[in-house]
Amino acid sequence: MNNKRQGKPELLVPASSLEVLKTAVVFGADAVYIGGEAFGLRAKAKNFSMEEMAEGIAFAHAQQVKVYVTANILAHNGDLEGARRYFAQLREIKPDALIISDPGMFMLAKEVCPEIDIHISTQANNTNYQTYLFWWQQGAKRVVSARELSLAEIRQIRDNIPQEMEIESFIHGAMCISYSGRCLLSSYFTGRDANRGACTHPCRWKYAVVEEQRPGEYFPVYENERGTYIFNSKDLCMIEHVPELVAAGIDSFKIEGRMKTALYVACVARTYRKAIDDFFASEETYRANMEWYRAEIGKCTYRQFSTGFYFGKPDENTQIYDNSTYVSEAVYLGMVDLVDERGFARFEQKNKFCVGDVIEIMKPDGRNVSAKVLAMYNEDGEAVESCPHSKQVLYVELSEKAQRYDILRAGVKKAG
Repeated sequence: MNNKRQGKPELLVPASSLEVLKTAVVFGADAVYIGGEAFGLRAKAKNFSMEEMAEGIAFAHAQQVKVYVTANILAHNGDLEGARRYFAQLREIKPDALIISDPGMFMLAKEVCPEIDIHISTQANNTNYQTYLFWWQQGAKRVVSARELSLAEIRQIRDNIPQEMEIESFIHGAMCISYSGRCLLSSYFTGRDANRGACTHPCRWKYAVVEEQRPGEYFPVYENERGTYIFNSKDLCMIEHVPELVAAGIDSFKIEGRMKTALYVACVARTYRKAIDDFFASEETYRANMEWYRAEIGKCTYRQFSTGFYFGKPDENTQIYDNSTYVSEAVYLGMVDLVDERGFARFEQKNKFCVGDVIEIMKPDGRNVSAKVLAMYNEDGEAVESCPHSKQVLYVELSEKAQRYDILRAGVKKAG
């Protein structure tokens, strides 16, 4: 990979669909991780058919970007024959690595597709250098660190493993309230197993207490006066700490979010791409652009930010007590897939906007260009004033030029 040859850490970005994979590639990812329709831990994500995986891998490889496929369920006996067939299919389309947590799945992958690298998922609870050395001796190329590690602990791991072994760590996205994502709440409450890809996120629900002798009487659970969301952790954001991440010896900076939109992926990938490149140009450049990074990250959906475990154990300040909803400062309108001979941008519309609105063209090179919507046409060539129906294919004339793969977004209208 080009960046690795330059000594930069890899920027690893999630993708929930072929559209989002292309967005990640265009907006600065060095590698993308995706899930198939089985054997990954995001069963509710859109995920990829085998045909879409093949197309996505070809697209990424043409841009010198790698693709990793998750197969990180904790497998039961009934999963194994299907996994064997799945790995045989993956062998034909040649992803760059498989992300695995279960030792049985690891052994199957080594047997069926030994030419594909194996990365050990964070789901395997990788908290010490002896664990890293164990997986290295089994043939793994990379281990994803547990989210519960500090930067000092990661540095100690780096100092005690072979230099050519790679460390991957999450640097942005949602945090789980259970140890390395090993959660039983979803299975207990809903029968949907978080460790087999079907988590319903009960950690985000609002809870009350019922006293044994008073059935039906619900008492709010108060951590303090602010509210009752006792499991609701803030999101991780390390955009202000790229130097410390590099100093810890992390080879791959991983973004969480295989269920996120193209807008989210574009915002996060572009911002971290610029931050990494700026830092490797000079630390002064990186520090000088910090306000831009903060502003751009704020346009993604998020739940307030913290630095997770990186600088010590989280405390009461890393939880959100008054709500379980995301903050969003931008609305995703769509991604341009073609610019016709008239200069009109074609895209599949995701949210409503109107002729006369001023929107923003988000470009992969870091520019945000304000543009007025001058005209809008449906697929039949009929002029329309607005687009109330999601997934409608539209052609728009904008006051500024758009290009293929540009993201169109609008600001959130503030109340009052």
